[in-house]
Amino acid sequence: MPNVIEKNSISSELAQRMVDAALVKAKAIGVPENVAVVDDGGNLKAFARMDGAPILSIEISQHKAYTALFGFATQDFFKFIQTDPSLLAGIPQLARVAAYGGGLPIEIDGAIVGAIGVSGGSVQNDIDCAEAGLAVIKR
Repeated sequence: MPNVIEKNSISSELAQRMVDAALVKAKAIGVPENVAVVDDGGNLKAFARMDGAPILSIEISQHKAYTALFGFATQDFFKFIQTDPSLLAGIPQLARVAAYGGGLPIEIDGAIVGAIGVSGGSVQNDIDCAEAGLAVIKR
């Protein structure tokens, strides 16, 4: 059919499994986290807030996931924009952009099908939990 494209997007089942895996890691390291998984369009597919996780980090976890849809881990995003003055001035003005660690793109067969974002602990805690969620697709 003309003017129609096919695309792949993360399923709600996979999104929930990724959230669950990130929560297991968060419990193991003793850090209350917020975990969000978005589809390829930035729409929330799965989310969990652990007891004691910071309220402000609810939104931050979703912003990290959204930002990772650019195709970068959010800890690498600032490195990408800092060398171009126009990007450095413009990108941070966009809503939903978070240029600090804890967001990872979800790539399957060369296509970004969604992203995971974690917030509530240190940057390294958030990265570790996001990586645990992403590891679900490598099993």
